[in-house]
Amino acid sequence: MWRKLLIVPPILLGVFVIWWFVGQRQPPQTSAPQEEIRNVRVIQAQRTDLIPMVSGFGTVQPAKTWQAVVQAAGEVEYKHPRLMRGAIMPAGTEIIRISPRDYELAIAQAEANIGKADAQITEFDLTEENTRASLKIEREALTISERELARKEELVRGGATSRTVLDQETRDTLAQRKKVQDLENTLKLIPSQRAALVQQKKLNQIELDQAKLNLTRTRIVLPFDARVSEVSVEIAQYAQVGSVLVTADGIETAEVEAQVPLAQFSALARATASGDSPVGITPETISDVVKRLGFSATIHLNAGETEIVWPAKFSRVSDTIDLKTRSIGAIVTAQDTWKTAKPGQRPPLSKGMFVEVRIRAGKLADQIVVPRSALHGDSLYLADKDNRLVIKPVETGLTQDGNVVIRSGVEPGARIIVSDLLPAIEGMLLRITRDEALEARMTRRLSDNVK
Repeated sequence: MWRKLLIVPPILLGVFVIWWFVGQRQPPQTSAPQEEIRNVRVIQAQRTDLIPMVSGFGTVQPAKTWQAVVQAAGEVEYKHPRLMRGAIMPAGTEIIRISPRDYELAIAQAEANIGKADAQITEFDLTEENTRASLKIEREALTISERELARKEELVRGGATSRTVLDQETRDTLAQRKKVQDLENTLKLIPSQRAALVQQKKLNQIELDQAKLNLTRTRIVLPFDARVSEVSVEIAQYAQVGSVLVTADGIETAEVEAQVPLAQFSALARATASGDSPVGITPETISDVVKRLGFSATIHLNAGETEIVWPAKFSRVSDTIDLKTRSIGAIVTAQDTWKTAKPGQRPPLSKGMFVEVRIRAGKLADQIVVPRSALHGDSLYLADKDNRLVIKPVETGLTQDGNVVIRSGVEPGARIIVSDLLPAIEGMLLRITRDEALEARMTRRLSDNVK
């Protein structure tokens, strides 16, 4: 029994220790609540120049493509020895010749027919002259015959001659009248017969002109400096009318249809368009619209560690919009890239080359530009003079290269918060750190943009 009582002293000792510690505890000290300070990075709003720009990618194509279509059938008797795929040949080079023999014979035949018609016309002129002379004689003979007939009629009435003599004279007079009538009819037919010969001569002349034209068509000549892209002809081959023997691409002008996001292209046009731009687009106003937009362009090729740039001209937009990618085709042209090419250093713009196109508009001066990430909906987070948060609604403009133009709502010198701030409570206290590295990157990028 006494063993169970041995646990009581430790319990009493523990109770005493707890009582002593509770008695020694000091009451909690109270302090005034402190406001939480949030660390943020800011940049200072400044006015700068900006050139609106969009970029897209596309494939180089020749602005002009020519096909050697056979217009005069015949056997091919000549083919230029350098007429092969990839060959570059100057304008005026005779590349194919079709045998001209058939057309030379056609020319000779047409010339003979014209000579024959001329001879027949001359013959009709002589026939008309002779017929008129004969008609004059026959009319005089008719006059004499009619006087003789009248005399014999008087004699018959006076009984001085027989009725038989009068009838014979009447028959002779009628025969003479028929001669005169025949000659007059012949003269009437001569003008129409001559006109028919004249028309036949014109037809023969047309045949001669056609034969001469076909003769010139037997020589196929390049109309401009070109690079041969397809050849389907050999010597001794018979070339039929309408068949394509050669396809060649012009090397003077190259075109690129770059696919540009429709929203970016529209923003580029809005940033450039003036208030007095014409309403509607017609064939008469389209060139004026392009001129007013003032777009310039460059073509870029990434060749390993080197970037090659060609100056270009904004030409037009494509006739279709890609609904899948929401992009529009912007067509630019570059001139004489083959003439400026340097082997091993600067290639020409060749068909099929995949390149980047950058289209620029006129410079926008004195714009406030901020990072796109600093925009929260239609508002910016600013730090006021007391380092407190201000949520400021703004009107935005062009978005480009991760930056956005602020049209209104922010003045130069404002401190724009560029770091994440969650939650963002207007009036909250901030600890400001200026992000000079970001400002330097933006300045450098915008400076490169206006060069």
